[in-house]
Amino acid sequence: MTDPVSSSPTTPSAAPVASTPKTSSGLKTFLIVVGVVIALGILGTVAATLVGLHIARRTHVTQKGDRVRVETPFGTVTSTEDPEQAARNLGVDIYPGARALKSDAASVAVGGMKTVSAEFQTSDLPEKVFEFYKHKFPDANVTESDQQHYTIVSTNRGSIVTINIEASGGETHFHIANVVGKPDHRGEAAD
Repeated sequence: MTDPVSSSPTTPSAAPVASTPKTSSGLKTFLIVVGVVIALGILGTVAATLVGLHIARRTHVTQKGDRVRVETPFGTVTSTEDPEQAARNLGVDIYPGARALKSDAASVAVGGMKTVSAEFQTSDLPEKVFEFYKHKFPDANVTESDQQHYTIVSTNRGSIVTINIEASGGETHFHIANVVGKPDHRGEAAD
């Protein structure tokens, strides 16, 4: 007879159980952060696209002769090659006999501020042009870099007027910029 203990089949020895890999909490946090950053990037791109489309739909460009007008939700930009129009918009006396340079006049109105600029030239010497404007703006800050270049900045009369005068190619070129108004909530230039 066989021994019951010895005749029972032996159970195979248990193999070591493989442990399932556990994702660390640091990796989970990293993946969540990456997912949030990607989602915010997508939302930002969508928002920028919608804002761009809104601005594009509300931007109108019109051209009438030499005058170009661009109307945006932020303000209006107008450029003109008409010297008389540029002189009227500047609000500053133009040096007698000076000619406006074409395509160098612009007017920008944004949030109650209006900026007008134009460039002119004359055959007179820079010193004569400087003396003319120095008398027009007696309290202005004046900078003279040399005998051929002058800058006048005036902050009187509720505006900032900047005049740059320089010799160029046997002529005198001068650029006038005038910033008028104060920011307001209506988006219109104060007069």
